[in-house]
Amino acid sequence: MKNTWILLLVLVSLACFGQQTDVVDFKTCKATIGFNVSKKKVIGNVVYTFHVLKKTNAVYLDAQNMQFSNARLIEKNKQITLDSVVNTNSKYVLHKTFKKGNVYTISFDYEASPTKALYFIAKDEEHQIWTQGQGKYTSNWLPSIDDMNDKIEFNLSITFHKDYEVITNGKLIEKQTTNTVTTWHYNMQKPMASYLVALVVGKYHKKVEVSKSGIPLEMYYYAEDSLKFEPTYRYTKRMFDFLETEIGVKYPWQNYKQIPVKDFLYAGMENTSTTIFADSFVTDSIAFTDKNYVNVNAHELAHQWFGNLVTETSGTHHWLQEGFATYYALLAEKEVFGNNYFYWQLYEYAQELQQQDKAKAGTSVLNPKASSTTFYKRGAWVLYALRKKVGDNAFKKAVKRYLLKHQYKNVETTDFITEVEKVSKQCLNNFVERWLKNEVFNYDEALQILKESAFINNYVKVDCISANNNCEDLLASNASNEIKIKIINQKPAIINKTSFNNPLKVRQAIVQNLVEIPSALKTSYESLLNDASYITIETALFNLWRNFPEDRSKYLNKTKGIIGFQNKNIRILWLTLALITDDFETNNKAQYFAELTNYASPKYGFEVRQNAFQYLHQIEACTAVCKDYLEQAKTHHNWRFKSYVTKLLKLMQD
Repeated sequence: MKNTWILLLVLVSLACFGQQTDVVDFKTCKATIGFNVSKKKVIGNVVYTFHVLKKTNAVYLDAQNMQFSNARLIEKNKQITLDSVVNTNSKYVLHKTFKKGNVYTISFDYEASPTKALYFIAKDEEHQIWTQGQGKYTSNWLPSIDDMNDKIEFNLSITFHKDYEVITNGKLIEKQTTNTVTTWHYNMQKPMASYLVALVVGKYHKKVEVSKSGIPLEMYYYAEDSLKFEPTYRYTKRMFDFLETEIGVKYPWQNYKQIPVKDFLYAGMENTSTTIFADSFVTDSIAFTDKNYVNVNAHELAHQWFGNLVTETSGTHHWLQEGFATYYALLAEKEVFGNNYFYWQLYEYAQELQQQDKAKAGTSVLNPKASSTTFYKRGAWVLYALRKKVGDNAFKKAVKRYLLKHQYKNVETTDFITEVEKVSKQCLNNFVERWLKNEVFNYDEALQILKESAFINNYVKVDCISANNNCEDLLASNASNEIKIKIINQKPAIINKTSFNNPLKVRQAIVQNLVEIPSALKTSYESLLNDASYITIETALFNLWRNFPEDRSKYLNKTKGIIGFQNKNIRILWLTLALITDDFETNNKAQYFAELTNYASPKYGFEVRQNAFQYLHQIEACTAVCKDYLEQAKTHHNWRFKSYVTKLLKLMQD
């Protein structure tokens, strides 16, 4: 009964806090962290310093389902006794009369067994540990502050086996090795929100380049992917140098690190100075054509200013992070891919936003429950339209002033708009109403802005459905790839032998639209198997195999050694077709079936496994072993994969 009353008093006192950032300012965190990998447990010691802004009787840290011991409170270099310490399983609450203006230090030991935000991955007897704080809360593995309005300098020391690399925020200042373990000591120097604390443990190599401004760019990769390093990190230094110049504010951290991890939840995450990204973006030169890391690379890098240096106060202003990162990533891609690429991406964003509005799913940019499409793509359009309105010089000057004025602080939309108004000497009330507050995207105005590009203007004029527009001639002309792809999408019947003389992306549109292959185009279509595109090869192999049964063995022999993307798209399709082609390598079918089933096992990333599950189900070959793998996958940490598996199991049971 006593514990119940204590907990009730704690909850009442927390309710009276309002926002703790008005009462207490946490300044620094020094954490020493180790792991029990077999039990998926974090074991650590934490030392926080905090400044009391208003007299209070309680201070808390967010801590999800942790155990604590050895709490020590220091005031003016003297240990003082806490009135009580209460663990609510979501907060660690310190009770004491904390005096306004005083600085305190609290230290304690803790243990955590996180079910989210920090993940233990085991593949082929190697381990990876990585974190995802945004949307999951760092407080699941490190006692911290979930409120992004309290920025703290985090300095982490992490101990793990010496054969592994340990990467976290900041600069590595020392490594200490004893017997089989190493402790890595990192120093951050500057404050950040807790959701941006990152940690990666894994077996990596790295290469380092240095930006024009002297910032080390550390790029990590798996030993077996050494030949994929260049295409994976292509344009990294060029985009870094460009963004520093374009933004006008020096990169605000000591270094910049990028680390691929297995089974990541998203494409990438912009932890301060330490971007983590899905290793599905590790790519060779062929895969680069269809799926590369460039946009994610630029997007997460832009966040180092927009999101990390200046951070939203709440979800209402989320576009200040995602819209800015999306826009500046496009500018970086414009630097490497050219103007037409930039305009094309904006055009596609506009199409997606228009479709969202037609589906009655659009909202104001300032709606905290807006979709990712709104925050990211409409947010980027807001900035493009605003720059058009006030001019390049005023826009860039305002962005610089905004960042410098609010660096290492939290911001709202008015903070940015105010700087633009001051520099441009324009009242932006009407712009804010139309572009930020309006529930519907200004599609017509956006299209008019884009039509200033001759490339876009020419594209939108092409119509092969209601007007011929000489589409056959355009397909054989020097028109842009985008125009030719539009023609093929609208009117695939006009494809002929000459159409195959077009560039790779146009040929890809042919393979995706021409599913029923006329005999007259068979030879031309077979040439698609030679294209430097894993998407094209995969689709061409399946379509040729289906259309020309007499030549199935020929197509399988030609594509036998091709793996495809990181998800093994071509290899898994090939194995499936090899199994169901009656007269093809009958002596090897057991071997091929074992390989295909093995790809569904926990030894592989979820994207490989999903491909294997899909094909095994389609050919009705999901045996007891396959079903065991499916059951195991129901507990996977990636919710999209888990959802897919759950639906597939239900489908198989119906």
